[in-house]
Amino acid sequence: MAVTDAQNPLLGETTCGSLLQKLQEIWDEVGESDEERDKMLLQIEQECLDVYKRKAEQAAKSRAQLLQALSDAKLELSTLVSALGDKSFVGIPEKASGTIKEQLVAIAPALEQLWKQKEERVKEFSDVQSQIQKICGEIAGNASEQRGALAVDESDLSLKKLDEYQVKLQELQKEKSDRLHKVLEFVSTVHDLCVVLGMDFFSTVTEVHPSLDDSTGVQSKSISNDTLLRLAKTVSALNEDKKQRLHKLQELATQLIDLWNLMDTPEEERRLFDHVTCNFSASVGEVTIPGALALDLIEQAEVEVERLDQLKSSKMKEIAFKRQVELEEIFARVHIEIDPEAAREKIMALIDSENVEPAELLADMDNQIARAKEEALSRKEILDRVEKWMSACEEESWLEDYNRDENRYNASRGAHLNLKRAEKARILVSKIPGMVDALVAKTRAWEEDCGISFTYDGVPLLAMLDEYAMLRQEREEEKRRFRDQKKFHEQQNTEQEAIFGSRPSPARPASTKKVVGSRANGGANGTPSRRLSLNANQNGSKSAAKDGKRDSMRLAAPANYVAISKEDAASHVSGTDPIPASP
Repeated sequence: MAVTDAQNPLLGETTCGSLLQKLQEIWDEVGESDEERDKMLLQIEQECLDVYKRKAEQAAKSRAQLLQALSDAKLELSTLVSALGDKSFVGIPEKASGTIKEQLVAIAPALEQLWKQKEERVKEFSDVQSQIQKICGEIAGNASEQRGALAVDESDLSLKKLDEYQVKLQELQKEKSDRLHKVLEFVSTVHDLCVVLGMDFFSTVTEVHPSLDDSTGVQSKSISNDTLLRLAKTVSALNEDKKQRLHKLQELATQLIDLWNLMDTPEEERRLFDHVTCNFSASVGEVTIPGALALDLIEQAEVEVERLDQLKSSKMKEIAFKRQVELEEIFARVHIEIDPEAAREKIMALIDSENVEPAELLADMDNQIARAKEEALSRKEILDRVEKWMSACEEESWLEDYNRDENRYNASRGAHLNLKRAEKARILVSKIPGMVDALVAKTRAWEEDCGISFTYDGVPLLAMLDEYAMLRQEREEEKRRFRDQKKFHEQQNTEQEAIFGSRPSPARPASTKKVVGSRANGGANGTPSRRLSLNANQNGSKSAAKDGKRDSMRLAAPANYVAISKEDAASHVSGTDPIPASP
C-alpha cells in the first residue's frame, strides 16, 4: 500500500499514499505504538468507507431521479402526443437504448418540439374559443359580462377538435352576419319611416339600443335577440303610425278637395296644399317624400279644413243656390218642368231654421242632381226622337210656305237652293208618320218601365202625339175636300164650255186670295191655334215665360203638321174659281 500510494513526483499531487507515508513519519517521530497506529488506521478506513457509502447512496439517488425524469419525460411525451392527436410524430425515439442520460438527451428534442406545438395549439384554441364566446355573448346580449380569461381544455388539442370549434365559429360568424344585415335593414327602415313621419331618427333608434347610432361602427352594433325584437316592434309601430297618419291625411285631403270644389276655390290657393293632396290616392308604401306625414303638416291641414268649414257655413246659401241652378239646368235640358221659386224658398227655410246640417243639405241636393242626371239619361233617346220630329215639322211648315209662294219658280237669286231644300223636305215629311209611331212606342215603353207619364215642358208627350195624329187626320180630310172642290169646279167649267163655247177669264177671284191668306195664317180650319191653345192650357204661363224662344221654335213648330203635295199646292194657289165652304 505504501508502494501504491507513494507520492508520484511526476504528478506533484497529494495522494492517499503520500499522506499515509507522512503520517507514519510523524508517528515514528512521536513514537506511537503499533496498537495506536492500527487503531488510527482502522478509523481512517472506516471514515473512507463512510465516504464511499455516502457517495454510492448519492449516486443511487441520482440514478433514481434520472429514471424518474426519464419516466416523466416518456409519460409527458405520450400525453402530449395524445393531446395533440398526432400519433405519427417523427421525433420520438423508436427504442430505448444507451444510458439513462443518453435516453434523456434523445427524448428532450421531441419534448421541446411537442411543448412548442402544444403552446401554439393552445393559442389557436384560445383564439377560436374567445371568438365563439364573444359572438355568443353578442347574440345573448351580455357581451360585456364575458370579459374573463377563457380556460382551454388541454386534454384534447387535436386538429379534429380544433376543426369542430372552427366550424362552430364559422356558423356563428354567418349567424352574426345575418343578424347584422337584419339589424342594418331594420335601422334603414326606421330611418326611412322617421324621415317620412318627421321624427328624430337618432332618439328613436338609440331608444332601442345605444350602439345603433350612425357614429358607431358596423361591427359594434348590437345583434342580440332583444335588439332584433325591439327593432321589429319599433318598425311595426312606425308602420302603423304611418298608416294611421296617411289615412288621416287622405281624409283631410278628401275634405279639402270637396270644400274647394264646393266653394270654387281658385287654383292658386289649392296649390298651397299640394303636399297634402299629392298623396290623396297613394298607398302606404308609395309615400316616401321626407316630412310627407309630419304631425305639423297634418295639423296645418286640419286648421285649413276647419277654416273652410267655417267659411262654408257663411256661404251656405250661395252654395245651395248654385246646386239648385245646376239642378234646374239639368231639368231644363231634358224639358222637365219644375217650380224653381218654391225650391229656392224651401232651401232658404231649411238654412234659416238650422235644423239641417249644411253637409246633409248639400248631400241631399247632390243626390237630387245625381237622380236628375239618371232621369235625363233615361229620357235622352226619346228626346232625341222628339227633336228630330219637331225638326221635320219645321221643315213641313217651311215646305207649305214655299208651296204657297207664287214666285218660287222664278229665276231669282237662291231659287235653286230652295228647290233642293224643298226636295229634301218632301222626303223628310214622308218619314214623319214612321217617326211618330216609333216615338209613341218608345214613350209607352218608357212610361211602363218608370211608372210615370213622360212630359215635355209639362205637357204629356203622348197627348202631343195624339193631338198631332188628330190634326194630321183633319188635314187629310181638308186635302180631300180641296180635291173634291177642285173636281167640282172643273166640272162646272166643262159644262160652261159646252153651253157658251168659251172658258171664263183666268183672272184670280178675290175669294181665292182670301183663302190663301187664311191658310198662310194658320189654315182655314185653325189647326195651329188649336195646337198652341193646348200647349198654353197644359204648360201654363210660367213655362211659356221661362223659355219663349224655345216654345216658339219647338212647341209651335208642328203647327202645319201635314204638307200639301206640290201639285195640290200649285192648284190651290193658281185656281181660277172661288172655293166654296163645303164640297
